[in-house]
Amino acid sequence: MKLVYEKTGQLVGLGDKVQLGDCEYSVVRITEPHKPSSTGRVYIRPFTQSGGGHEYFPNVIGAKWIERTDQF
Repeated sequence: MKLVYEKTGQLVGLGDKVQLGDCEYSVVRITEPHKPSSTGRVYIRPFTQSGGGHEYFPNVIGAKWIERTDQF
């Protein structure tokens, strides 16, 4: 299972810069879906902060899971 940006098809990686509104954020953690109906989560934080970050659905940063083997 891979998390990719919908527009580019590039893999989402830790430390990637993402834009939400007027602020740039850094991807700090990625959680895969835990069951077929789940979308998983991404955790991002502003570059000016430290810590765990805020939890969002992948589509908030324009990402989606591909090659899922837990869904038909």
